[in-house]
Amino acid sequence: MGMSDWETLQPLARTLPGRPLFLTISGAHLYGFPSPDSDVDLRGVYVLPPQALLGLDPPVETVSQTTLYAGVEVDLVAHDLKKFLDLLLHKNGYVLEQLYSPLVVAGGAEFEELRALAQGAITRHVQHHYAGFARHRLHEFAAESPRRVKTLLYVYRVLLTGIHLLRTGEVEANLLHLYPAFDLPFIPDLIAQKAAERAALDESALPHYQQSIERLQAELEAAFAASPLPEEPANRPALNDFLLRMRFRGVPNV
Repeated sequence: MGMSDWETLQPLARTLPGRPLFLTISGAHLYGFPSPDSDVDLRGVYVLPPQALLGLDPPVETVSQTTLYAGVEVDLVAHDLKKFLDLLLHKNGYVLEQLYSPLVVAGGAEFEELRALAQGAITRHVQHHYAGFARHRLHEFAAESPRRVKTLLYVYRVLLTGIHLLRTGEVEANLLHLYPAFDLPFIPDLIAQKAAERAALDESALPHYQQSIERLQAELEAAFAASPLPEEPANRPALNDFLLRMRFRGVPNV
C-alpha cells in the first residue's frame, strides 16, 4: 500500500466510538523506511459527544485494534480529542508527528484548524520526549544479537526529528528528508538494507555508527539550549475553546 492508496482506509473511521476528526499514517511509512511487509500504523482522533461523558459508563478515551483490511495489516490507535490535547500539552512527540503527518487518510477543515492551533503548544521541552525515546532505542539496540538495521534507523530518525523540531519548530519525521543536513551519507544504504529484509547489521561499522549517534545526542542537547521555542504552551485557552466547540457541535441550544 502506497501514498496514493491511503484514502482507501477511510472506512475505518466508522469504527471509532466518536465523530472522526482525523486519521493519518505514522510508523515506518511516515519515517521513510517501510519494508514490503510493514504493517500500516493508522493514528487518529475522534470527538465523543457530551452524553458519552455524562452517563454511567466511563468514556472510551482510547481505542487500539489490529485488523486485516484490503489485504494489509492495519494497527489503529485513536484518542478522544481531550486525551489527545492532554498528550499534546505534555511534550508528547508521538501526537505531534501524528497531527502533522503528510500522509492523511481523513481530515478536513477542523483538522486543519487543530494543526494551526497546535503550533502554539510546541515547546522546547519536547526535547525530553526525543532524548528519552533515543535512549530507549539505544538500550534495545545494545541488547540485540545480532543487532538490527531497523533499530538503528529508529535511533537516527528520532534524534534527527528532535533536533530539527527544536531548531525550526517544524515537525519532520521522514528520515530521507532529514539526513542530508546532518552529514549521514550512509542512511540511504541502511534504508535499502532494511527494505531488502537484511535485518542484521554489519558490525564492522558499529564504531562509526556509535560515534555519529553520540554527536547527534550532543546536537540534541545543544538544540534544546538554543531553541527559539517557548517554555510553555502559549494557547491553552484556545485549545480549550476548540475542544468545547468540537464537543458541542450539533448539540441544540449550546
